[in-house]
Amino acid sequence: MTAPADTLVYDTAEIAAWQADPAYDYNRELVTPEFNLIEWLNLWLGKLLQKIFGSKFAEEYTETILVVLFIAVLLLIIWFVYKKRPELFVRSKKMLPYGVEEDTIYGVDFQKEIDAAVSRHDYRGAVRLLYLQTLKQLSDAGQIEWQPYKTPTEYIYEIKADATKRPFRELTNRFLRVRYGNFEATGALFREMKALQEGIMKGGAV
Repeated sequence: MTAPADTLVYDTAEIAAWQADPAYDYNRELVTPEFNLIEWLNLWLGKLLQKIFGSKFAEEYTETILVVLFIAVLLLIIWFVYKKRPELFVRSKKMLPYGVEEDTIYGVDFQKEIDAAVSRHDYRGAVRLLYLQTLKQLSDAGQIEWQPYKTPTEYIYEIKADATKRPFRELTNRFLRVRYGNFEATGALFREMKALQEGIMKGGAV
């Protein structure tokens, strides 16, 4: 009598069912987890605090300190952007047109144009002309290098003398609020800027 062959029966349906079962997916443990920056910072800060203050302090305050640091970095970024582009932080509304077509400091009788703007109560135009006149005065004095592509903030950083920089920064901020923030230009505002301009020309003695 012949013995039956010693063979294994391969049940493809059953094997497919096992392969589809997550419980048998052993390869998932070999997959490298995705990098989580927040968890890494939390772990790093926790270890640092533990070395300095002990494990109890680290366990209680690691997350709080991490949140405070995140807020501080965010505020620092906002402050930096504000210093570079203050016009981004003023009210954004439809801008009113100026009476002068082009921003230039050459070939313009500023005092005549300013007086004419004030006489017709066009303080928005007067503010703009006063600011351009100030740029020309600073350029003539060698304190800035005027270029049509430069932003008002760039001129603030060019000025070296603190006594001049402070009133010029205030003058520039008022100009930007009117020019980009649609703030109302009034006679009182123009007179404030005129006083600041006089202070700039005197080296900051407003």
